[in-house]
Amino acid sequence: MATKLNPYLSFTNTARDAMEFYKSIFGGELNVFTFGDMGAEDETATLVMHASLVTPSGYTLFASDTPPGMTTTPGSNITISLSGPLADEAELRGYWDALAADGTVHMTLEKQVWGDIFGQLVDQYGIPWMVNIGQE
Repeated sequence: MATKLNPYLSFTNTARDAMEFYKSIFGGELNVFTFGDMGAEDETATLVMHASLVTPSGYTLFASDTPPGMTTTPGSNITISLSGPLADEAELRGYWDALAADGTVHMTLEKQVWGDIFGQLVDQYGIPWMVNIGQE
């Protein structure tokens, strides 16, 4: 069995919404566990303790809400990169379009000087994304 590297995203009270948004884009199986599921009966009970999204393409995203008393700055130290060959251009452009909706595009998804199609954006939840469509 090979090891895996998975992005783990932290949110402030929006982890469930963000993960449902990502599921609407990538598909797959979303599992969400709240602090309440683990016995919390305070204001954290409805917050996401751990969520995982495993997609048909083999992507896995993890996420949680940051409990009161802890801080998080979405997007401050992570960028998620999606990449694939030109044969997957339609799929990758579909992801781009969905992530860019209500987000902020910092670099338009277009052919770059190195030959690949590349773009950068920040989605509506403050998470930075890079999409790279390689040339055959």
